[in-house]
Amino acid sequence: MQDFFAQFSMQALSAQLLVGLINGSFYALLSLGLAVIFGMLNIINFAHGAFYMMGAFCAYFLLNYAGLGYWWALLIAPIVIGIFGMILERTLLQRLKGLDHVYGLLLTFGIALIIQGIFQNYFGSSGLPYDAVPDQLRGAKNLGFMFLPIYRGWVVVFSLVVCFATWFLIEKTRLGAYLRAATENPTLVQAFGINVPRMVTLTYGLGVGLAALAGVLAAPIYQVRPEMGADIIIVVFAVVVIGGMGSIMGSITTGLALGLIEGLTKYSRFADFSNTVVFALMVLVLLVKPTGLTGRAN
Repeated sequence: MQDFFAQFSMQALSAQLLVGLINGSFYALLSLGLAVIFGMLNIINFAHGAFYMMGAFCAYFLLNYAGLGYWWALLIAPIVIGIFGMILERTLLQRLKGLDHVYGLLLTFGIALIIQGIFQNYFGSSGLPYDAVPDQLRGAKNLGFMFLPIYRGWVVVFSLVVCFATWFLIEKTRLGAYLRAATENPTLVQAFGINVPRMVTLTYGLGVGLAALAGVLAAPIYQVRPEMGADIIIVVFAVVVIGGMGSIMGSITTGLALGLIEGLTKYSRFADFSNTVVFALMVLVLLVKPTGLTGRAN
């Protein structure tokens, strides 16, 4: 057993954990948006991966057609894609109010296919490079046991800040209290003069904006591709199910933890199992606790 562990270096383990932490940051940020939309609006948003992809493409367009770099993309892309999401909610998703969850899932799945098909028709399947990382985020820092790419460290830190800021907004502020109340008793909340449909639309836009923000963060690391959302959305849904549908803190912690577990699996002799470990864990959790680790039964 000692010989087995001896063949791996500390540097290799650190590299895999870093990759896992970066993936976990994207899982957390994307699953957070899904949890916000489902927890507040009861919509299973299968178009989330498409919005993630649109965020990356928005950053690419801003750079190549408007000359706006990375910092501007971090600000503009979530707003633009969030507004696009609000338009979809107003024109399409609102019509499904009161219907079974499967209708929202089918509609958003169809929207995702349409969006992906449009981008694939114009840009093909090959990736587009996005080299707009600011100079202050370039290079690497020597930690002694490994070199840490500064941009990847920034992605982890920034994702955590956004995740916990969103959690604080929804769980600890008056606006968040209004949102939670509107999901449980919209008629009563509306009686106090609060525009519930507008809050619903803004909440959906927030969830979509979080997906677009993740796309901007991913653009310099992964190539900008029409299929990038489809590649990650199934894993993100598994993260949300494990953490508990609609649980914001559960989505954040589960996303980070599963990213690290995925990285450790790649480091072990079961490296070929790394792509399915998330789904194996999902099956185990659902067998023990069908509502997820932090979910509550209705």
